[in-house]
Amino acid sequence: MMTRYRDLGLTVGQMVPGPSNAITDVDGVLVGMTTLVDGDGPLVVGQGPVRTGVTVIVPHPDIGAEPVFAGCHRLNGNGELTGLEWIRESGQLTTPVAITNTHSVGVVRDALVAAELRGRDDATAYWSLPVVGETYDGALNDINGFHVRPEHVFAALDGASSGPVEEGGVGGGTGMICHDFKGGTGTASRLVGGWTVGALVQANYGSRERLTVDGVPVGREITTADVPSAWDEEKGLLRPEPGAGSIIVVLATDAPMLPHQLERLAQRAGLGIARVGGSGAHSSGDIFLAFSTGNRGALGSYKIEAATTPLAVTMIPDGAISDLFWGAIEATEEAILNALVAADTMTGRDGITAHRLDHRQLVEIMGRYNRGPST
Repeated sequence: MMTRYRDLGLTVGQMVPGPSNAITDVDGVLVGMTTLVDGDGPLVVGQGPVRTGVTVIVPHPDIGAEPVFAGCHRLNGNGELTGLEWIRESGQLTTPVAITNTHSVGVVRDALVAAELRGRDDATAYWSLPVVGETYDGALNDINGFHVRPEHVFAALDGASSGPVEEGGVGGGTGMICHDFKGGTGTASRLVGGWTVGALVQANYGSRERLTVDGVPVGREITTADVPSAWDEEKGLLRPEPGAGSIIVVLATDAPMLPHQLERLAQRAGLGIARVGGSGAHSSGDIFLAFSTGNRGALGSYKIEAATTPLAVTMIPDGAISDLFWGAIEATEEAILNALVAADTMTGRDGITAHRLDHRQLVEIMGRYNRGPST
């Protein structure tokens, strides 16, 4: 059974999570995943071992016909999230969002287009600029074997649902390493007045010595003598520079926000990452997307040539936005912690092992800093 950060009796932040403490607490948002784990032993490119997958976030079931407002931000750009130029230009998100490994972005992007074409009457004239992000799983996965295929994207879309979201080494986060522990997929949410802010992360960044949990220097407390590093030079895996890696953050809210406000919201994901010990290092890809379902339906048909009548949309006043910023910060922070706590130790190619963040050890350390379950 999956264990989450709060299952250990630990808390973080001051705001209240939603019912599932997940991005799916935003009404209409769906999440689906395909996880690919196969084979062990030495790397044979094209055969494995395979430790990868794909995650999809669907803003609402009719996103192809009813776009939503969106904004984005780059903390450090050594990564990819396709489709952002159109989001910057139009302020709208028109497709599901997918996250996978670095070398599978192309096939996932094409599969999202193909999925949109299924059953459309206007398929011959349809065009799309899907949003697909990535982080690098080549330490554990046969990344150059291209094991993610269109059918895996279709399965994730078809299985997308509301409610609790699987976390840890699953979906696009299957082969990811975070703060030198097993990382991957995590999610969380915060209630902000009558609105909700949710975050989903694919966490594959950070150095161990920087890992901070609710202000506690957990990474400094767990040495490589206690828990070995995945970056074992004896296995031919050179340790990257401190902080290397990437993280994709997708924020969703039902607060009625316009694109410029959502760009501001997306920026705050970087503060959530910083609270866990990330800096947006030189070799890290830290890219964030925020969208709002608050004006769903108000934007009308996606057909640009049909938009001749002024549309009435709503927005929150700027005076109400700071609490939403905090919701994004706290949800991002806890989503990363959920990714770490839910992940199990994983051995991938060439016997390389990413160890989980041990639950008992974490609770003991937090207790010594007066952050434990009984404090």
